[in-house]
Amino acid sequence: MIRFKVNGVAQSFDGDPEMPLLWYLRDILGLTGTKFGCGMALCGACTVLQNGKAIRSCTKQMGTVGGLEITTIEGISAHGLHDVQKAWIAVDVPQCGYCQPGQIMQAVSLLAEKPKPTDTDIDDIMSGNICRCGTYQRIRAAIKEAAKETA
Repeated sequence: MIRFKVNGVAQSFDGDPEMPLLWYLRDILGLTGTKFGCGMALCGACTVLQNGKAIRSCTKQMGTVGGLEITTIEGISAHGLHDVQKAWIAVDVPQCGYCQPGQIMQAVSLLAEKPKPTDTDIDDIMSGNICRCGTYQRIRAAIKEAAKETA
């Protein structure tokens, strides 16, 4: 039996240890904010936090989550919107919106590690998250806006 937490709630799993965390989150818990993109950890659509650090849930096997705290887009704020989500809205980041949960989760992880990131920090950390609509400049602006709020 694998025991871990998702968004602060204790979970247990005794299924296939090779099952991707993404499918557990979406199909078993019904947390559909985390998206399937490529299935190879290349696009970032499936980004969640593992003990506060951004990871790709499409390649994270359930057999490796024991004792971990997983946070999804649904769990980043217990009281309304997270500062990053507020900044996303203020800057009008999304177009199609598909990549946005993964982008937001990556940004939350970045700001936890570097509360005042430079443009280079943002570009380096966010480069693994693909946005088909090309809203990269607005993503950077929203991260800077969120950094002001978390100061």
